[in-house]
Amino acid sequence: MQAPSVGGIMLPRGNGQTVRLSRGASLTDFAEKINANPASLVQVMLNLGEMVTATQSVSDETLQLLADEMNYNIEIVSPEEEDRELLESFDIEFGENEGGEDMLAARPPVVTVMGHVDHGKTRLLDAIRKTNVVAGEAGGITQHIGAYQVTTEVNDEERRITFIDTPGHEAFTAMRARGAKSTDIAILVVAANDGVMPQTIEALNHAKAADVPIVVAVNKIDVEGADPTKVRGQLTEYGLVAEEYGGDTMFVDISARQGTNIEQLLEAVVLTADAALDLRANPDQDAQGIAIEAHLDRGRGAVATVLVQRGTLRVGETMVVGDAYGRVRAMLDDKGNHVEEAGPSTPVLVLGLTNVPGAGDNFLVVDEDRTARQIAEKRAARERNAAFAKRTRRVSLEDLDKVLKAGEVQQLNLIIKGDASGSVEALESSLLQLDVGEEVDIRVLHRGVGAVTESDINLASGSDAIVIGFNVRAEGRATQMAEREGVDVRYYSVIYQAIEEIEAALKGMLKPEYEEVELGTAEIREVFKSSKLGNIAGVLIRSGEVKRNTKARLIRDGKVVAENLNIDGLRRFKDDVTEIREGFEGGINLGNFNDIKVDDVIATYEMREKPRG
Repeated sequence: MQAPSVGGIMLPRGNGQTVRLSRGASLTDFAEKINANPASLVQVMLNLGEMVTATQSVSDETLQLLADEMNYNIEIVSPEEEDRELLESFDIEFGENEGGEDMLAARPPVVTVMGHVDHGKTRLLDAIRKTNVVAGEAGGITQHIGAYQVTTEVNDEERRITFIDTPGHEAFTAMRARGAKSTDIAILVVAANDGVMPQTIEALNHAKAADVPIVVAVNKIDVEGADPTKVRGQLTEYGLVAEEYGGDTMFVDISARQGTNIEQLLEAVVLTADAALDLRANPDQDAQGIAIEAHLDRGRGAVATVLVQRGTLRVGETMVVGDAYGRVRAMLDDKGNHVEEAGPSTPVLVLGLTNVPGAGDNFLVVDEDRTARQIAEKRAARERNAAFAKRTRRVSLEDLDKVLKAGEVQQLNLIIKGDASGSVEALESSLLQLDVGEEVDIRVLHRGVGAVTESDINLASGSDAIVIGFNVRAEGRATQMAEREGVDVRYYSVIYQAIEEIEAALKGMLKPEYEEVELGTAEIREVFKSSKLGNIAGVLIRSGEVKRNTKARLIRDGKVVAENLNIDGLRRFKDDVTEIREGFEGGINLGNFNDIKVDDVIATYEMREKPRG
């Protein structure tokens, strides 16, 4: 088969060879892989009806379209695979390879609490913390870092358990989506008085998809109407069969409010971990793990709660977390105490990073600051390209004209600022999933952790964006600047409220849809000729009412003979009126239209805006 010729340039044509490209690659990247001129690939895309520049990040679909045209197979490299290849280029291994059996030591299980809203997840976590506060410690837990460790006694042996306190199963799934399996066991909290609810099933499905063992905490057993047996029966339908029914799932009846059976629940977690999992890690290698939460602290700068999964993290080591890096200046445990090192399954708050990483980002320790910076910069560039490709709306030549006409495709631009990267990420993904039809698009121009700043307002004013502050406020002169520039800044502390308001704004941007509403019909009884006004219809209003300045159509013998007429004049006897009701007589003037006859029917209507569902 001949190579395609574009503008006199012969292009190499593939024979089904595979080209590997990262997500968000440009035509220049493709051209380099096949030794072609990027300009000629731009021309090929033009011929295919797509306008793309040579250096623009393009979507997976666009790359696939180009590859099909040139007879190449395209393989989009996943972010995880790309990250592994990046680390391999620095001779760094990330993952399960931890050396021989003799190098592995037991580690505590990592637990996430999931369940339906209002079933007592937060209260349970508080109850677990309270039962484990060291006797005499002033004020109990002094610092909440998104994760903490507790101890419990099982078979006369002291065992540790690490709890991750994340904002529900959205963050759990976000971490899983990035390939970071952070959780060993899930505690599913179900209220004994409510039973299984929609979010219970959702949380259960998330845990099953992650292939994580489940311990069920049947909460609120002290509440009126509590029926723990019913909960066991309901969950049997979803494949969770209690041990007492011959299954392998441990159910513990608890009251988080009263602190009942909390120790038994912790024991159940340890026993489930021992029975179902081999929890061991190498504590002697360079530390690796994931970021659970991160935020900007006014006094300390960017801080991240990291969970060490293998190896031991020490103060003074250089680490890379997602696209952030830095030397570990200090580490704090969940009680606010300074620690020098953290072994496998230990959560610590790390100080010394250059910027705020994302929840679920992998972290690793490297030998040199320069290596850390290079890995972080390459990760940041990859993220940026993938984001551009995702946000790029594919515009074909056929609909380019329509898109350029204002209003054909409308876009709501958003800037999201929040108190922690986990909540910002959860809010962004929820907003991007909103679907109110093809006409309106949502685009997140920028998201970040920290207060709303003047630069956010500048960006918003230049791009007609709305600024969303989630659990944060504007700082400095940003508020006055927003008022001066007319930028809409909205503050929220509840994620669902933000989603509802943005959805309403999107629906408000949709072009109004109109429907025809019939107002009334008038039968012509007589035709009067006027030298000044032309023919005037003497009518009897048969139904509804006829109003002046509304639309009308003329019907003769059941057929429409004239459309889009206007009721220019309306009279009762000698008086001009605005409307005539059913059963009354009057005179109608249809403006310049004079072809009217006795027995014709004038049907009047108006166009009304349809409410959006």
